[in-house]
Amino acid sequence: MDPLLTDVLQVLRLERLELDLFRGESRDPGHHRVFGGQVLGQALMAAYATVQERAVHSLHAYFLRAGDPELPIVYEVDRSREGRSFSSRRVVAIQRGEQIFHMSASFQASEQAADRQGRMPQAPGPEDVPDLLEAVETLKKLSPERAAPLCVHTTAFEFRAAELPDPRAEIPSQPRMKIWFRAADRLPDDEPLHRCLLAYASDFYLLSAAVLDASLVLGRSSLRIASIDHAMWFHRPARADEWLLYAMDSPTASGSRGFARGEIWTQDGRLVASTAQEGLVRIGKRPADGGPSG
Repeated sequence: MDPLLTDVLQVLRLERLELDLFRGESRDPGHHRVFGGQVLGQALMAAYATVQERAVHSLHAYFLRAGDPELPIVYEVDRSREGRSFSSRRVVAIQRGEQIFHMSASFQASEQAADRQGRMPQAPGPEDVPDLLEAVETLKKLSPERAAPLCVHTTAFEFRAAELPDPRAEIPSQPRMKIWFRAADRLPDDEPLHRCLLAYASDFYLLSAAVLDASLVLGRSSLRIASIDHAMWFHRPARADEWLLYAMDSPTASGSRGFARGEIWTQDGRLVASTAQEGLVRIGKRPADGGPSG
């Protein structure tokens, strides 16, 4: 298996300390703060460990403090409600005795009902578009006087650019981008694991959509960006090791905050998840206390 993906699976493999108390390893993604998607994935794994035969359908999380990648993270799960069809969990992530993150998640037993959705946005297939890093390098060459729209990192996931802003065009008032992604290798047939990996990957580039306009004008190095919250709704099962289209846009930014939303689609046109995130966006000031993302 791909070594980076193997490492992510290790990070998601939590140690059970007590019935509802877990400990997870941390990793430094390169900016000396724990990646927000790591905390999302680990918190969801902790919640899943207290639920039987129910699948997560939504989560709502807040990043309270930057996580230290040199330290493990302790996750405390509160079994808020156990109903006939739904289970509710609240997870608190702790380092040095302080909360760095908390999340509420809801799980549902399988039910058969009406199934409808909107139409998948148009996008070229993953086989027809370049690797994300290659696409960003091409954009730099097209318009060297304008900053790159986003930073690209080496991860356990493959990313391909289906739609990025043209740096030669007018800066959009509602930034949009579409990115294909999948895990870098085949994964076991484990639906909770796939949903936790989907939560992990959903934090890549979502906040970048909220700062595309500022990034193109000022450059990422001039911005101080931190996630404030992250919400996700799981509509249908999906495999994290098959190509998924992440269509993102940012309808508004104000008060030093940028807001982004996303839809995750399978290649055959099923809407499997929706996301939303707000982040702090400041110019030339010290980093915020929230967790990093994007």
